[in-house]
Amino acid sequence: MRVGGEVVGAIGPGLLILVGVSRTDDEAAAGWLARKCAELRIFDDEAGQLNRSLVESGGEALVVSQFTLYGDVRRGRRPSWSVAAPGPEAEPLVELFCRVLEQAGLRVARGRFGAHMEVELVGDGPVTLMVDSPGA
Repeated sequence: MRVGGEVVGAIGPGLLILVGVSRTDDEAAAGWLARKCAELRIFDDEAGQLNRSLVESGGEALVVSQFTLYGDVRRGRRPSWSVAAPGPEAEPLVELFCRVLEQAGLRVARGRFGAHMEVELVGDGPVTLMVDSPGA
């Protein structure tokens, strides 16, 4: 991932996690989501079955704050981001999400909050998921 041509984050095998924070999200939701991402059994085991978590596979996480995930396009031609949390509310929750992943033993690379980021992804496998907190 680059910001202004400078590499600010890179990982080996693991997950690219785009994190959107809504106005109703809180610390409990951020922690729950981080633990869920760390523990989802979505990596191959020795038999080629999706039975290993990010932690178990020794993978890494690249976390990118992405408020546009909350873009509402149901009306008109211009997305509304009224559900997305403003930066001063979202940034601490994204950082908490990263810390919880680190507490699970993962190496976490971060984007630069609020920056225009160039993100490259090499998709290696069949899994792309949207994970939301249980209260959403």
